[in-house]
Amino acid sequence: MSAPPTSFTALLQDPTTVTSLASTVAILLAALALSRRVLDPVSTPPRLRALFVWHAFDALIHFILEGGFVYHCLFSSAPVAALKQRQAGEAYYWPDPENFLGSGLGPGVVAHGSQAAVDESPLAKLWMVYAKADRRWGGVDLTVLSLEMLTVVFAGSMACLACYDIARKSPRANLVMIILATAEIYGGYMTFMPEWLTGNVNLDTSNFMYKWVFLIFFNGLWVVVPLYAIYVAVDDIYDAFKARATALGEKKAK
Repeated sequence: MSAPPTSFTALLQDPTTVTSLASTVAILLAALALSRRVLDPVSTPPRLRALFVWHAFDALIHFILEGGFVYHCLFSSAPVAALKQRQAGEAYYWPDPENFLGSGLGPGVVAHGSQAAVDESPLAKLWMVYAKADRRWGGVDLTVLSLEMLTVVFAGSMACLACYDIARKSPRANLVMIILATAEIYGGYMTFMPEWLTGNVNLDTSNFMYKWVFLIFFNGLWVVVPLYAIYVAVDDIYDAFKARATALGEKKAK
């Protein structure tokens, strides 16, 4: 297999890279379409509409893309010799942790993850594109897998609940958004802090696409938008407390 493209233009000419970016745009458009269908265009404030779209997008990303990553880590495997032969000259091969899933097999026998299913699964191909920027997503990194399992089940469900509560105009949406945003910011910290402490040995920042699009932009979304969600939720809670204090003051005055 030839070496991966390194220039920004070459990356955009790579069909799998284009498909990866297009799939994200498609998920965002699906979230926008859902918001148009279920939200009242008159009574829904713009910031809640934006947060509905975000949480719908968030849920779809967790369930579809990250769900596919978890599936391949748990159920897709291939002999290491075959992987090395197929990916000769590339730096994406990631060995299994010793005794992964209780197999008793040491590193170098079989390997799980997207790297093992790249010829059969479109989702695995997409993750192998991202693995060009962060090698850990090509195979099984125990920290990443543990976080992603929690992300798919907990964060995906909480994002759906946030959408449900926003659509119903339930004040519970504020609590749900704060819990989810805190969890996702913490998840991002736990994903990248091990890399920062070891000099980013698994990250490739050699070109614009890898550094600014895959690593900084996409991961930065799950920091900036959750912080905004916390701001909106706390602002609404503060207004509720202020209204209650005003009502109590008026009641005492009577």
